[in-house]
Amino acid sequence: MNQGKEYGSLAGISDQEAEELCQALRQRVIQVVSQTGGHLASNLGAVELTVALHRVYDTSKDRLVFDVGHQCYVHKMLTGRNGRMETLRAFGGIAGFPKPSESKHDACIAGHASTAVSTALGMAIARTQLGENYRVVALLGDGSLTGGLAYEGLSMAGQSGEPLVVILNDNGMSINASMGGVAQHLAKQRLKPQYLWAKEIYRKVMHATPPGRALHRAIHRIKEGIKASLLPCSMFENMGFQYMGPVDGHDVKGLTHLLRYASTVEGPVLLHVKTVKGKGFRPAEKNPDDFHGIGPFQKRVARCPRAAAGKAFLHALAGI
Repeated sequence: MNQGKEYGSLAGISDQEAEELCQALRQRVIQVVSQTGGHLASNLGAVELTVALHRVYDTSKDRLVFDVGHQCYVHKMLTGRNGRMETLRAFGGIAGFPKPSESKHDACIAGHASTAVSTALGMAIARTQLGENYRVVALLGDGSLTGGLAYEGLSMAGQSGEPLVVILNDNGMSINASMGGVAQHLAKQRLKPQYLWAKEIYRKVMHATPPGRALHRAIHRIKEGIKASLLPCSMFENMGFQYMGPVDGHDVKGLTHLLRYASTVEGPVLLHVKTVKGKGFRPAEKNPDDFHGIGPFQKRVARCPRAAAGKAFLHALAGI
């Protein structure tokens, strides 16, 4: 891999090319962070998800809001900054978090604040009121759900009816209750691309006439009653989201299909993605906490030497 290579649009790449790109980007993340230090495990876990997002969305105009922002390394590599990643978190270099003054692809500054959904909702409402044409996505780490502001944003977004997608990147927190065999089978069927597209066509046909809309509402109520008796209730559905998941966050092909569908839904969607922190780098997979925010390390032995307190403090300042 040409380490300094810059990437163009991913919209037209094949599934095979996407998988190969994920492998190359994962190695690039390891190579960069081993030299500069930074957030390793969280970025390794979000590689396929980020590539899928860039296959579906154009972040030069569509708004991608990160929470927490340290998941953004691959996003930066895909948006014209790959050649400068060796300056990550250094003075005058690439910031460790999204930074709009650095690139138009960074929608807003995002750190540890649980604000992504509220921010994305504000962008979606502004888009609708101004009659503009762009899509809005919030990428929410499960750790962000420790902040009450995240739930306030989710509640407001679900009730708003605004078209936007919230992606819950769940790498360790159990959101849904355990499901039985029938429920698991039905959940898988509901996520198949053929079912999702058929559902969207059916909805558009039924909404074309007043009698069709009335019939659709009646069928929907019956369907929801049957579903409630077989599938566990999701708190996100109660908030007003169309819930999709949980799904494999390392299946770039499947994620791309689901995001393409989610981007066409005329309302709020929550995609629940299960990922592994440190994916593809065994030391980080075994000890994700140790490889969360780290200093430079030797890749062969995966050791992270302790930095002097003063240097660590300066590195942290450079990443802000």
